[in-house]
Amino acid sequence: MDKWILGIIGVVVLIALYVWSGYNSLVTVRETVANQWSQVETQYQRRLDLIPNLVESVKGVMKQEQAVFGALAEARTRYSGAATADDKAKAATQVESALGRLLVVMENYPQLKSAENVQTLMAQLEGTENRVSVERKRYNDAVQTYNLRIKRLPSSILASLFGFAEKAYFEAAPAAENAPKVNF
Repeated sequence: MDKWILGIIGVVVLIALYVWSGYNSLVTVRETVANQWSQVETQYQRRLDLIPNLVESVKGVMKQEQAVFGALAEARTRYSGAATADDKAKAATQVESALGRLLVVMENYPQLKSAENVQTLMAQLEGTENRVSVERKRYNDAVQTYNLRIKRLPSSILASLFGFAEKAYFEAAPAAENAPKVNF
């Protein structure tokens, strides 16, 4: 009888260790996703901080392109007011669209491209866009790892017991593959 009790206690201890270890593993991958989203947001913020400087540099040369400047300002405001990761991703896509239109406008004004402060800001913005792209990929990689972990057996059982929900991937906005058009 003592062997049965010890066997039952051993099984209970093993199950408890599995639950404890599995839960901690799920928390770790969930926090990795949250950390990676923070990295994406950091790059978005860097981009948003650069935009006013670029706009002010360009504004002096181009008074007639106020619509582009307005779209950038509105997109920045939407991003700042966004509460969820999905809302921020949508707002960031609007920033990218407006920024793309500004870049097209700049291509049509060679005197802007030769201005040193505009060149410097454009180089910084280009670097930021590359960083955003890298961080988005890392975020999606972290989401993939997390989603796989909560969907695969046996950890899917723990995930459902403890309320670990699937995370959304960062996806490009519809028609993002189309180049922005600017009409003069």
